[in-house]
Amino acid sequence: MASLAARRAKDTTIKAISTGFAVLAIFLLGWILWTLLSRGLPALGLNVFTQVTKPPGQSGGLLNAIVGSLIQIGIALVIGGPIGIFCGTFLAENGKGTKIGAAARFVNDILLSAPSILVGLFIYTLLVVPFGGFSGWAGSLALAILVIPVIVRTTEDMLNLVPVGLREAAFALGAPQWKVVMFITWRAARAGIVTGILLAIARAAGETAPLLFTSLGNNALSTDLSKPMASLPIAIYQFAGSPFDDWVSLAWAGALLITVGVLVLNVASRLFLARSH
Repeated sequence: MASLAARRAKDTTIKAISTGFAVLAIFLLGWILWTLLSRGLPALGLNVFTQVTKPPGQSGGLLNAIVGSLIQIGIALVIGGPIGIFCGTFLAENGKGTKIGAAARFVNDILLSAPSILVGLFIYTLLVVPFGGFSGWAGSLALAILVIPVIVRTTEDMLNLVPVGLREAAFALGAPQWKVVMFITWRAARAGIVTGILLAIARAAGETAPLLFTSLGNNALSTDLSKPMASLPIAIYQFAGSPFDDWVSLAWAGALLITVGVLVLNVASRLFLARSH
């Protein structure tokens, strides 16, 4: 009886500690969101979406940063999306037990955990220094490198969940492997693959460090990828520590926009995955 009471006491203690830390985590998250909403909502006016960044006191906005972020993330997805999907497909379908598959997984794991500033420095050395200036192309390529490992890991994991029987049935009917992959495994895992792409976009949307060394930022509205290009993370970084109140307000508005965008992407990915199931 004594040992049973001791086990119950330990169980109750562990549950209480776990519950306490969970409540603490929820409280901290709620505190952050409340601070973001209380500071960001008052600054979120029409000018944020219709005006470019202007000198302090002239009621500027974040149109240039919003457009720049959308362009760079879009190009990064166009570059990194196919690479990640095809690499993940190779690892799931043909890379098991091979040296090249093990090497690819190892490199992908390193890219997943590597600080994003290292990617920025790599692209800075590869593109910015040789071509003599910061550019939207450099920023887009840096973001592409960041989205690739997320898509690779998600694609591989989702394809590994597809039952082997589906592949065997297709092969038994005489279908070549490329048709099995395209019309069987990809179709069965499409919800998970799309979820991985959305999560990769969410990661790229909030990256600041790689863009500091690649696209740098631009207070004017520019769609020229060969020149410095604005982005929301860079705008937040520049304005958050500004001595001017209107620029600080723009930083809070930009932070709220990124947070809402990431939240929408995460909710959309979960809904899409749940609906597919």
